[in-house]
Amino acid sequence: MLKALRCVIQRDLLLAFRRRSDVLTTLFFFVIVATLFPLGVGPEQALLRTMAPGILWVAALLASMLALGRLFALDYADGTLEQMALSSEPLTVIVIGKVIAHWLVSGFPLVLLAPLLAVQFDLPRGSVGVLFLSLLIGTPVLSLIGSIGAALTLGVRGGGVLVSLLVLPLYIPVLIFGAGAVGAEASGLGSSAHLLLLGGLLAGAAALAPWATAAAVRIALE
Repeated sequence: MLKALRCVIQRDLLLAFRRRSDVLTTLFFFVIVATLFPLGVGPEQALLRTMAPGILWVAALLASMLALGRLFALDYADGTLEQMALSSEPLTVIVIGKVIAHWLVSGFPLVLLAPLLAVQFDLPRGSVGVLFLSLLIGTPVLSLIGSIGAALTLGVRGGGVLVSLLVLPLYIPVLIFGAGAVGAEASGLGSSAHLLLLGGLLAGAAALAPWATAAAVRIALE
């Protein structure tokens, strides 16, 4: 199983490297959205510090949602996903590999870019560190939950809009705890409670989402 998992991750990372424009689109979207807000709001430091956690988290959430369309759609279109489902390896393992590769391509770069973008909001150093940790814990949850919606909308016309409607309500707790961790740290209340709740969401999503996604893939292939 570990060998199959590694092969799926390597394959998806190689395909993503060959389609670098799709990856760069997600990153540019995140940078543009996070950069436009300070330009529109103005240079008032107190207001920017207050708005920064919500803005950066919303930008990361939307960028992650933008990348969901390529999680299964291309493999579904050319029949590769059906061959994966017919292989001797559990479909859940294949789904986990694809989700990990998706997060490494579309989620982890956002985590690395966020501290740099936080400079334009004049966030304190401690809040920037909490922002990094909250995104590091929260963005895998977005990928895991989004994989369920991406699998449910395979082969459906207008699936991109439909997957947004399906997963956006499930993203709200992640957004609240992620942005709340940075806000609590900035206000001096401490961010440990919010980070622990994010960790609980990650544990729950890691345990349940791959099984739900695999079941949704089987339904789509039928």
